[in-house]
Order: sequence, then C-alpha cells, then structure tokens
Amino acid sequence: MMAKQYKTELPAFDPAQARTDFPIFTQEINGNPLTYLDSAASAQKPGHVIDAMTGVMEGYYANIHRGLYRFSQQTTSAYETAREKLAAFLGAASSEDIVFTRNATEAVNLVASSWARHNLKKGDEIILTELEHHANIVPWVLLAQEKGLTIKILPLHQDPSLGLDTEKFDDLLTDKTKLVACTHMSNVTGEIPPVADIIKKAKAAGAHVLLDGSQAAVHFPVNMQELGCDFYVVTGHKLYGPTGIGALWARSDILAEMPPYQGGGEMIETVAFEKITFKKPPMRFEAGTPAFVEAIGLGAAVDYLSGYDRAAVAAHENALAQKTAEGLRSLGGVKLYGDQIKGKGAIVSFTLDGIHPHDAATVLDQMGIALRAGRHCADPFMDARGITATLRASFGLYNTQDDVDRFLEGIAKTRKLFG
Repeated sequence: MMAKQYKTELPAFDPAQARTDFPIFTQEINGNPLTYLDSAASAQKPGHVIDAMTGVMEGYYANIHRGLYRFSQQTTSAYETAREKLAAFLGAASSEDIVFTRNATEAVNLVASSWARHNLKKGDEIILTELEHHANIVPWVLLAQEKGLTIKILPLHQDPSLGLDTEKFDDLLTDKTKLVACTHMSNVTGEIPPVADIIKKAKAAGAHVLLDGSQAAVHFPVNMQELGCDFYVVTGHKLYGPTGIGALWARSDILAEMPPYQGGGEMIETVAFEKITFKKPPMRFEAGTPAFVEAIGLGAAVDYLSGYDRAAVAAHENALAQKTAEGLRSLGGVKLYGDQIKGKGAIVSFTLDGIHPHDAATVLDQMGIALRAGRHCADPFMDARGITATLRASFGLYNTQDDVDRFLEGIAKTRKLFG
C-alpha cells in the first residue's frame, strides 16, 4: 500500500504549549519543576499517545489479523494504519516496506540474522564507525565471528572537539566491502555523519548500507526514497512513542529475497511437517502476536510529531543545546565532546573537572534535573576518547529556556558542593 502524505501547512511551534501535552511535567521533584534532559535515551509521552493506547485496551482490544469479529477488525485496521503512518513519516514508497520490530536493536539483528547471514561469506568486509551504539556493533561482531567476516572501523578524529575522520572512509572501502553500518545521528555527541556521501561511495563499490536512525528520525525529516540506503532502523520510545516497538525499513526487492528471521504463527501461508511456506513481507518477519497496542501508540506519536513544523522544532532544540554548551564553557572546568561539529543535533556531552559523572548526576537529580551519566552504550567512542563516562544533556520538543537555566544553575551548585 502506498504511504499517505501529511499536510504541509502547520501552526507555529510553541515549546511552552507543547510541554503542556505531556502529563509528566505536571509533577515536581523535591519541590522543583521537572527538568528532563534525557530524551536521547527515551522521550516522554504526550497525552495523545497515552490516550490512543488506553483507547485500544479499554475500547476494542483483540488480537489482530485472525478474528472475524468487530474488535479484531478494528484493532487490525488500527495496527495496519500505524504502519502506513510510519511509512509516510519515513518517506517510504509503500507501507509494505515497513517491518514492525521490538526496537531498533531487533531491527539491526533482523538484518544481520536474515539478509547478512545468507548473503555474506568468509572474507567479506563490514565497515562500522567509532560513533556507533552497541546495537549497531554487537550483531555484526557476532556475525563476523560466526562467518569469518572482517570488520573495519572508521575512526574518530584525533581532535576530541570534532567527530568522525571521514577522510579515511575511502581507504577502508574495497571490493570486499559488502555492508556499511553507520549511525545517522550519534547518541553521544549529536554528530550527523555525511551519510549521503557515504552511501554514494558505498553503493559505487557494490556495498549495502544500513543507517541507524534511532536519533535522527526524531529530530529531522528523513526520506527513504531520497537517502539511497538499503536498510533504516528506528525505535518508538525515542519518537515519543511507547517502548517495545520499533521498525525496519528496507528496499522492497531486498525484503522479498530475505528469509524469515523467526518462525511462528502469522508469518506463514501453510504449515506441514514436510514443508512450510511463508507470507510476503512484511508479515514474513512478524512472527507471533505483535505488540499491536504499542504499534498503535507509535502511530499516534507519528501523528503528534507530524502536527508540528519539524524544522522549527529542530531549530528550537538546537538553539537550546547551543545555549547549554555556551553556558557550560562560561562556567569553566568543563570539557565538551564534539562541540565544534557543524550541523550537529541537540545533544551535549561533557565532563566536569574532578567530579565523576555519576556523582554529578545524582546531585542534579535532587534538584529535579534528569540527565544521563555513563558510557551511553558507546564503549568504542569512550575508549577512543580515553574517558570512563560523560554527562549527557539531550533535548526534546518539550524543553524550554527555563530548563537550560535550571540546568546551568544546577551544574554551578554541583561544582560548588564538590569544591
């Protein structure tokens, strides 16, 4: 089915008004307003999403695709409509190119276990980067160990204020390169690699390209018909939707040739002990009862996001991140990572001199300020920079200048506390 298109005339973006759409912000933490700066890990949920999921469970809950009664038909329709909404959101040519998964991690594993396992052979090469989340590393390392593949790494620039050393990509690319797996936006620094150039060069060399869009799809529009990659993965809980739902987009011709990832009900045409036949994609890859309530919630999240001018939202988020970085620099005793990268997304990673990130995050929590401290599922990045952990402030459409002010005041108090 062809993906629907959203209207282009949208109201002006008002972050203060948007914040009121999220019930969680009505509460206080230790008498302080909630300052939530961990959207890169998981975004908060608007009432629109909560109501959509509650509406299914209270009003017409039933298993999908199998029942002939009213509730089952309603839920099935809502589930497939959610697929159409996500297809439109990602600029896919057809909703049949969208496979629902538990998250982006499962989507990467699907590609590794189905397409890659059956198409790559000993001696073939995979290129990864030092920016990758573990979800886009571990499946490929496991497969490489199983099949005797070679993994090559595109390194970070030696200057910690910069990002990937993309000039070295040409040196890694050979006629043995069969896959390039790259983040579309770093969850540590917000860097947006030059994926158009990477894809062009990889395709010219005969390689396939997988992009991890877990962060990118949240912060700016993406279009599968324009990107030119072969696989694209997203996760619902960062898109203001629920946990337990994500998706793989893949080129239709590739999906058609991919064998099943898991076996069970719903993904089959016929079953006999002697022979099993399978449905066409995407059903071939959705064995068993899917997370249909969560998928409907993700569809509602896509509706919610698509109701805003996303360029205006991105400009707002990036402005907050820039003000945060500037404020941290003015405090002194702060080291920022990737802060000089041009065109980066709304993520600020940093360390405080003499204060462990976990200690700082614990103190900030007492002030109602929630941000991430740790290695961010990015060990290669941390090891390349020679650091144990960072603090990370990441921004969503509900953040305001007040959040930045409270955060910077909290950092100043934290530094004073630790002397």
